[in-house]
Amino acid sequence: MKRIRVVAFIGMIAMLAVIVNGFVNGDFFEDGRILMANPWGVTSLVDLYVGFVLFSMWILYRETSLRNGMLWTFFMMVFGFLTASVYLFYLSFKEDEVTTLLLGRHR
Repeated sequence: MKRIRVVAFIGMIAMLAVIVNGFVNGDFFEDGRILMANPWGVTSLVDLYVGFVLFSMWILYRETSLRNGMLWTFFMMVFGFLTASVYLFYLSFKEDEVTTLLLGRHR
């Protein structure tokens, strides 16, 4: 569990750093316009959101509360893998076993 916690923590720090850097040094709308004009930019965004949806499906599967699952999914769609890192970090303290972390307690 400690390894999961460390990797999730590194993911949180990395994602926070690049998000802050993007907002401080970039222009969200101008850079987004450039990204959407590039076929590989569009490909990267589709790839990213497919990952968000797949990770969100896992969250919805393992959460016993639909409300909590939907809330985590909302944040996943807005903040991306920063949310995934926070979720895994949170679970690494909540669960004792990797199996329970992956499947939840209701399985």
